[in-house]
Amino acid sequence: MPLVRVNLPDVLPPVPPEVERFIVDARSRIDSFIESRLDEPIHSFVPSDFSLVYGALRHVADSHLAAGPLFCEWGSGAGAVTCLAAMVGFDACGIEFEPDLVELSTRLAGNYNLKAPIYQGNLVPHGGQKIAEEVSEFEWLAVGGDDPYGQMERQIDDFDVIFAYPWPGEQRVIERLFDRFAFDGALLMTYNGIEGMRLFRKHSAKEARG
Repeated sequence: MPLVRVNLPDVLPPVPPEVERFIVDARSRIDSFIESRLDEPIHSFVPSDFSLVYGALRHVADSHLAAGPLFCEWGSGAGAVTCLAAMVGFDACGIEFEPDLVELSTRLAGNYNLKAPIYQGNLVPHGGQKIAEEVSEFEWLAVGGDDPYGQMERQIDDFDVIFAYPWPGEQRVIERLFDRFAFDGALLMTYNGIEGMRLFRKHSAKEARG
């Protein structure tokens, strides 16, 4: 099924003061975490632009673009985006491979009394290994690890919105995993560095032609 690009406005909703305070705190915690791991860095951990992501999430929520409230962040890192999704009203969770980042994100959500659980494991579901192996050098797409979907008692096709920050070369793999496993009508949101935000909806071929 093709993924159809959904246009985001040139000017996204602003970040309110209370969310800006959260973002500043999250960035500070991330900086401290990265500094504490200089001798043993997590090379795949690069935070996105949280203010920009918040604006896109706020727009999706306010415009009722999602079919429902279920949100999942693939490769959730420090969990800031998962927390932001919870702030705008999504029933949000994340999946993260690194145990130390799961611990960091759990503390962050807890300190702000947010229900934004992070599940440790591999975002690639059973049956998606061949797609993931296309970029097997990226650790967060590596085959193996715990099954987070079993922990959360959900599958990819339960989620209305999935967010990811793909490395260069990963975008196509993320799109293929989403196209293979998400339900028809689900949204894929990605942050793409200097290219900004992208939003796609999965549509059946029949709907896309119509």
